[in-house]
Amino acid sequence: MFEITKENALPDRKEEIQISELHFVNKNNVKNYSLKDFSEVFVGLGCFWGAERLFWKLPYVYVTSVGYGGGYTRHASYQDICSGKTGHAELVKVVFKNEGKNFEKIIKVFFENHDPTQGMRQGNDIGSQYRSCIYTNNESHYLKSLDLLKDYQKVLNDNNFQNLITTEIKKNTNFFYAEDYHQQYLAKNPQGYCGIQGIGLNLNID
Repeated sequence: MFEITKENALPDRKEEIQISELHFVNKNNVKNYSLKDFSEVFVGLGCFWGAERLFWKLPYVYVTSVGYGGGYTRHASYQDICSGKTGHAELVKVVFKNEGKNFEKIIKVFFENHDPTQGMRQGNDIGSQYRSCIYTNNESHYLKSLDLLKDYQKVLNDNNFQNLITTEIKKNTNFFYAEDYHQQYLAKNPQGYCGIQGIGLNLNID
């Protein structure tokens, strides 16, 4: 596969994509919240339409949105992403309450609802934008993600699932909002495409 670097990625777009201020489902403000009360994590598990719905339903999640990140092209469009020349993945931005094991619960939902061993694809969705990934700006969450990946790999191995997890885990990556029609897509289009499917194995976080 042709490797995308900063030098060969598509050029930046000058204007930020504008999205609705309020979440279509829970009406919380998508961008305006206090990081004293909430934390953020950015996860990729295939097409972000179905992935976002997984997380906005969780009671400890304040708000969700979708976008592109982990690559190079600033303010990339969906068309840019589909070219495979931005380095970005389709991501769900999950804003959740800073308490208890909420972060671990989110990563549990993440691992259990896709196949994290498929590399640059997820089911029938093929391309680097569909890769499995966890991005965070929090050191403890970064380290916990690495630990939980190891735990889930053991679950797979113990159940004779020998493929290695390919989930990319990084700190301090970028994120750019996707077009407004992608935000909470399956709430606006209940019959829309959802490719989310796990492999049937659970991650114990107790």
